[in-house]
Amino acid sequence: MACRILLWIYRWKNPRCNGKLPPGSMGLPVIGESFQFFAPYTTSDVSPFIKTRMERYGSLFRTSLVGRKIVVSTDPDVNRFIFQQEGKLVQSWYMDSFDDIVGKENVLTSHGFLHKYLRNLVLNLFGSETLKEKHVSELDELTIKHLQLWSTKPSVELKQAISDMIYDFTVRKLFGCNESRSAEKLRGCYSAFIEGLISFPLNIPGTAYRQCLQGHDKAMKVVKNMLQDRRRRASPKKQDRDFLDTIVEEMSKPGSILSEQTALDLLFALPFAAFESASSAVVLALKYLQSNPLALAELTQEHETSSSERETKGSSITWKEYKSMTFTHMARKYRPGDLQESGYTIPAGWIILACTPAVHLNSTKYEDPLTFNPWRWKGQELNAGSKFFMGFGSGMRLCAGAEFVKLQIAILLHHLVTKYRWTVMKDGKAVRQPGLRFPEGFYVQISNKNSYEVAAELFNGGAEWNTTKARQSSSCCEIGIVSGDEPHQAPAERSPVIG
Repeated sequence: MACRILLWIYRWKNPRCNGKLPPGSMGLPVIGESFQFFAPYTTSDVSPFIKTRMERYGSLFRTSLVGRKIVVSTDPDVNRFIFQQEGKLVQSWYMDSFDDIVGKENVLTSHGFLHKYLRNLVLNLFGSETLKEKHVSELDELTIKHLQLWSTKPSVELKQAISDMIYDFTVRKLFGCNESRSAEKLRGCYSAFIEGLISFPLNIPGTAYRQCLQGHDKAMKVVKNMLQDRRRRASPKKQDRDFLDTIVEEMSKPGSILSEQTALDLLFALPFAAFESASSAVVLALKYLQSNPLALAELTQEHETSSSERETKGSSITWKEYKSMTFTHMARKYRPGDLQESGYTIPAGWIILACTPAVHLNSTKYEDPLTFNPWRWKGQELNAGSKFFMGFGSGMRLCAGAEFVKLQIAILLHHLVTKYRWTVMKDGKAVRQPGLRFPEGFYVQISNKNSYEVAAELFNGGAEWNTTKARQSSSCCEIGIVSGDEPHQAPAERSPVIG
């Protein structure tokens, strides 16, 4: 018996391979190095788990997480190759715990024709053409309304406030205006998600994973009730159609590949994906801007100029105006067969974790990568994704909601820097676990700029500022394609008035 155990441990630590495996450690049997990987951290750099192994083994190394054999890549060429080979040499994969929470038939983990079909459904809702034709003015009005509301309060917890605003808009587009009670129930189910979405899958009371599963079950009941109710009273003559009507119509088509479970998984995931990405990005943007007055001045000047050039004073932002915000855009897998890469063999069935934060923070490509420097992106293509910038994925896995998120951020920043000032009341520490969280909150006081301040900024073209260092890191850590925002070490308590 002892010999068998020793042999099992040896084989675990020294996996079979028809070639040379990348260097690394498989950790403890079954558990691997999971606890080190999931450990929270507050640094601005790549996670300590990745950084220490990069220094020890290089840009390609092996490990094991939750019983899976994994090769981690921090190499831009390898990562780009992996994205390009989706559906050919590699297939996207998420942790089993992720599928348990988000659903096994969601748009992220689906493949082939089903993935393309679901992605097109999302693009019809949040793609560029729909945003241009329908959503720009609505988002503009919604942002103005909420900023006015926030300016009447002593302070607001910014991430929560933005999440609520975007959530309200998203559920109206998904479920219509008559589902407000169900939408409120659904909102509460998402509260524990960011902590447990990519966590150690320990399903016992008190764990983040358990709380996430419970939230998922409650949310699915709410979504299922809405879907079944809409199917019962579906009307082809309905004029005010929402996404749920589209789903019901697609499900009723002869030979439809959209099953009820797939529809439920899609409807469940979209609200969370919509508000979580944008709210985190805006909070980080304000944290960095408060530390770099020069960047804030140029951002303000861009938006003040944009406002002054409108034909009708006080009119909404246009799509053309949004696309012209150059500085604003600057400021914000499973393997079926053996793969040969960089002299190493990655055996069939192994997982390739494409770690893009390491690419974005590559000091050989970017000078002083931990410094917030929007100008580093000047003249670069940031929409399609290159091997050195994968903030929204790449290839077939380019995020379908990327334009929606960028539009939300741009509109909010536009109104915030042109009409308001903000004071950071409590600059809570950002923690990644691995999703971005602010356990202590990020509280700001928002106040109106007076007409003299606005006129002075327009006349001066922005004040003269001294450059202060902060940090720039667009982060997206992929297991298959798993993304999140990179945290930042927060300064203490209250900051000066910004804006």
